[in-house]
Amino acid sequence: MAEQWIRKREILTELALGAFVSGEALASQLGVSRTAISNHISGLEEYGVDIYSVKGKGYRLNGPISLVDEAKLKEQIANRCFYFDEIPSTNAFILKHAEDLVSGDICVAEYQSAGRGRRGRVWVSPYGCHLYFSMFWQFPHGMAQAMGLSLVVACSIVTVLEKLGVKDVGVKWPNDIYLEGRKLAGVLIEMSGQTDSECNLVVGIGLNMAMGEQHASLIDQPWSDLTSQLQMPDKTALLALLQKQLQQDLSLFQQAGLTAFTERWAAADLFVGQSVKLLMGQDEVHGLCKGIDDQGAIVLETENGLQSYIGGEISLRKAD
Repeated sequence: MAEQWIRKREILTELALGAFVSGEALASQLGVSRTAISNHISGLEEYGVDIYSVKGKGYRLNGPISLVDEAKLKEQIANRCFYFDEIPSTNAFILKHAEDLVSGDICVAEYQSAGRGRRGRVWVSPYGCHLYFSMFWQFPHGMAQAMGLSLVVACSIVTVLEKLGVKDVGVKWPNDIYLEGRKLAGVLIEMSGQTDSECNLVVGIGLNMAMGEQHASLIDQPWSDLTSQLQMPDKTALLALLQKQLQQDLSLFQQAGLTAFTERWAAADLFVGQSVKLLMGQDEVHGLCKGIDDQGAIVLETENGLQSYIGGEISLRKAD
């Protein structure tokens, strides 16, 4: 770990106790100058950490911080784990190093400077507030074999959250995870390779753990986080469970296809049986959501009968 992050994490450890801590006290405890403390505080704020400062009292965190226990995480999974305090994108790291990885290897970061969501959206990624995770997987028979994979990943996330006691969680086609009717997590799958031969892919997941006010203002849709739970899930345990569940589910998907997950999807689908609309560029399609087909397409009952729709530029909404 870089020297600057050792110091910053030491400061966060003190601030996480909840009380105000003066700059002088922090400097004394860490054996550095008062100026160094001020610089580290400013640096943390630039990375999105919400720190409350009061003259004469010192500093205090204005919201929870959840950091990964790197040693414990690496003990709990069999695959390689690359852990960073900061990185442009965990997905980009996996894609760059794909030739050296095996299925199930993961990359985890506390902060992403260039986090991305579906359709080119920016994924707000403040330091230590959320979960940023990517896993490598290889399909020997090409991209066609991966049809419907994003729905499988959504099922995996729901399973893990339910194991940790999270209630009222479900899915919105194709792969958004909702908690209490608002978006909790998203999935971004990227591929490289051939349609009918070996291809590499990365499963990227962003999950909101504790959203601060300053970051919430940057999000253009209803959101949720895990602070509403009676007990906040441990981030390290969540990551370890997620890696194992994904490895198990992707192996099953590779052998049996999407049909092995249709029951799990149906149980978690928040829109099945409801009147919905699909936004496709300038076009809208209205109908009754009837779930998914064997390819992972969403099925609507429309005035023209049952119709299936699939593609990366489709957005699902409740009907007005």
